[in-house]
Parts: sequence; structure tokens; C-alpha cells
Amino acid sequence: MLRKITTALASAGLLLGLAACGGSGNDAGTLTVGATSVPHAEILAYVKDNLAGKAGLKLEIKEFSNYEQLNPALNDGQLDANYFQHRPYLTESNQKTGQKLEFVAGVHLEPLGVYSKKVAKLQDLRQGATVALPSDPSNLARGLKLLADNGLVTLKPGAGEKATEKDVAGNPKGLEFRPTDAAALPRQLADVDASVINGNYALEGGLTPAKDALASEKPENNPYVNGLVTKPENKGDADVKKLAELLTGPEVKKFIQDKYKGSVLPAA
Repeated sequence: MLRKITTALASAGLLLGLAACGGSGNDAGTLTVGATSVPHAEILAYVKDNLAGKAGLKLEIKEFSNYEQLNPALNDGQLDANYFQHRPYLTESNQKTGQKLEFVAGVHLEPLGVYSKKVAKLQDLRQGATVALPSDPSNLARGLKLLADNGLVTLKPGAGEKATEKDVAGNPKGLEFRPTDAAALPRQLADVDASVINGNYALEGGLTPAKDALASEKPENNPYVNGLVTKPENKGDADVKKLAELLTGPEVKKFIQDKYKGSVLPAA
């Protein structure tokens, strides 16, 4: 069994980032998982309320409003696992921090979408239009690829998962890119001509990706599936394995399909 949290969170900065945590420690025998609220914490809550008890799993969910705090919290031992990120983000985070966190299992895809309050079709974007993008490197590259897939820009060969604005080879509309903190993108949608928004933040911002996105990612062969992550020494823990099995099981897949209706997709 993993070592569990038994004391109050020590960092005031981290405490401010928790969306639904009272700061108290956890009971021994509890698997503590950090997550952003939508859809990750909702999916975990479904598991906790409907599946965990039958599987002999005691689960505690800690919601974070700032996803950048989740990997440090896991690495520092304040969490046993987290659920908010895809593999490219994890790779980038590990390289940046020297952490060695590991992906356990893919659970769902939140299709990245392009949204606008000013045009009904991407082709109607004006010359010199401002397009906001997630500012973290992996999602910035992902957003640029989505624009390229829809004919708004072309990228240099080999730009791949590390593409930046400097890798834009063709930009016929002269689009101006505005990298922005991902959580702020829905709030600032009216201030730009279009915005590339992560699926979870679109949902939190009252958008319905399946209906409101002018373009969105396709699920086939998509590397951006979100999944369960833990420390290397915890990957073989029985409770971590049990949670991974529940998150990738048929009940959770059906829950995702029924609740999100295409705005969040189960991993293949």
C-alpha cells in the first residue's frame, strides 16, 4: 500500500490552487488522486460513487483549479496519482522539472476545438485576425496543428509536437497568435476573433464542444488522450492498478459517452 497523506498540505500556494480541498490529511488506506474539475474529477466521482466500493478501493479526490500544480503535488508525495494530462504534456513536464512521473493508462480524449463569437465559419476569419492558443508548449503545438489541419496555416516539415509560432511556414490570412493561459481562454473568447480551447476548459466555460466548436480534433491515432499518472515506484501498487482498470472499463466508457455526448470521448 502506498504511503498516504497524513498531515495538512504544507504549501500555501498549493492550497490556494485547490478547488475543493479543506487541507486536512487523508486516512490510511485511501488512494488520493488529484484532478482538474471537468471532466476528470467528475469521472473520478462516478468511479468513487458507483464502482470503487465493489472493487474494494477507497478513493479520495482532490480538485485543482490550476493544472500546473498537479505534477509537483504528485512528485512531492501529496498525491498518490493524478488525472488531468496527456502523454506529450507529461513528457514536457518531466523534461522541464527532472521528474520521472509515469503514464499508467489512457482514459479519454478532450478534442481541442476552435471557437469564435465573431464568425460562424473559420474561412470567414478576417485578414489579420487574432487567434488565441493555449500557452503551454505541448498544447500550443497541438493548437497550431489543428489550425493547419483546417487550412488556416501550414507548418514547417517535422514541426510535430514541439511546434511554435516560429514553425508557421504559411499564413495566408496573416493571423496573429496570442498564447494564453489555457484556463483563461473561455473567459477571453469575446476579446479575440477565435480561440483554440482545451475540451475541459470549454466545458467549464459553458461551451459545448460537440456543437460550438468550428473545428475539432479527430480521435483516430491521437496522442493527446488524458490518463492516470503516478510515480514510478507506485505504478505497480494494487490500488493504482485497480483504479486504472475501473477508469478504462466499460462502465466508465458508457458514462463518458452518455454524459458528454461527444464533447469528451473514451480512449480507444
